[in-house]
Amino acid sequence: MIAGPNCARYLADFGADVIKVERPDTGDSLRNMAWKDPRDGVGLWWKLANRNKRTIALDLKSDDDRGVLERLVSDAHVLIENFRPGTLERLGLGPERLLQINPSLVITRVTGFGQDGPYADRPGFASIAESMSGYAAVNGEKDGPPLLPAIALTDELTAIVAAFATMVAVHSGIGQEVDVSLLESIFHIMGPVASLFALTGEIQPRLGSGLPYTVPRGVYRCADAKWVGVSASSDTVAMRVMEILGVADDPRFTSFTGRTAHRDELEERMSAWCAERTRDEVIHIFEEAEAAIGPVLDMADIAVDQHFVERQAIVDVGDTPMQNVIARLSRTPGVLRHPGRALDADGDEIRRKGWER
Repeated sequence: MIAGPNCARYLADFGADVIKVERPDTGDSLRNMAWKDPRDGVGLWWKLANRNKRTIALDLKSDDDRGVLERLVSDAHVLIENFRPGTLERLGLGPERLLQINPSLVITRVTGFGQDGPYADRPGFASIAESMSGYAAVNGEKDGPPLLPAIALTDELTAIVAAFATMVAVHSGIGQEVDVSLLESIFHIMGPVASLFALTGEIQPRLGSGLPYTVPRGVYRCADAKWVGVSASSDTVAMRVMEILGVADDPRFTSFTGRTAHRDELEERMSAWCAERTRDEVIHIFEEAEAAIGPVLDMADIAVDQHFVERQAIVDVGDTPMQNVIARLSRTPGVLRHPGRALDADGDEIRRKGWER
């Protein structure tokens, strides 16, 4: 629901003419998912994921509408689809047919589990991929259950993977299929845990906000009930934190191995140190020592945070606030033109003119 549309959104943000194809009766189900704009009742997911796109409603089981899609394909660089494997083929629009129409076409296929394999035909949602990738198994408190993320993490990640892979394929100049799955996208950001298990039999444990190889690392409550995030993921930064905590001369804490071996004691010391000071005091001391720290911000904080404001991380697209383009290009910057549009808003124009010139 999200990964495919967001893949195309990233391309549209940087200048691609993207046509969103929906079914005529209900449109894309993302239109009605989750929060609605209180002013017009349009879904906020829809406005974000389908910004900068033109829309057309086509019944791909209809010969006439399938002909419209084929005419668009004949002059397109990319087709992105997020059906279950085999659906495009059953519609008579499989890769063999599409590449016959346009031999240089890149066909990006976004699914839960990939185009083949024992799980290929299963319904694919991010939560399932997060459960099966090893992610949920390491996410959660030490003695608690595995946890799923509170955002559409794998959908968002897979969209970036798909956009990247699509551009690699376009750059190759060769018509081909791009097979991107939710499961493998989230699996790839798990780091070397697969190597670790294969070589040693070790499985990364759940440690809340902690990591097995760096201490301290986590979120800590300050005296004013506000929170900070701390990381000591390099030796130089870790020793600055040890100086702050007054244990820099303790041989137990002078190496990654020593700090992780004495995790509980060091985490307790870090928690107690923060609990005695306000968040502003904690951040000031860390910044003076050039140690890594940040306040835990929610969306209300982010809306007024000076860095977010000066970087224009949130901008109005039309009249809807949303994230700015994902990366800044100095010579060919992205442009945000409009939020997701109404069903078939551009259908007549597309049928007459096809692609913009």
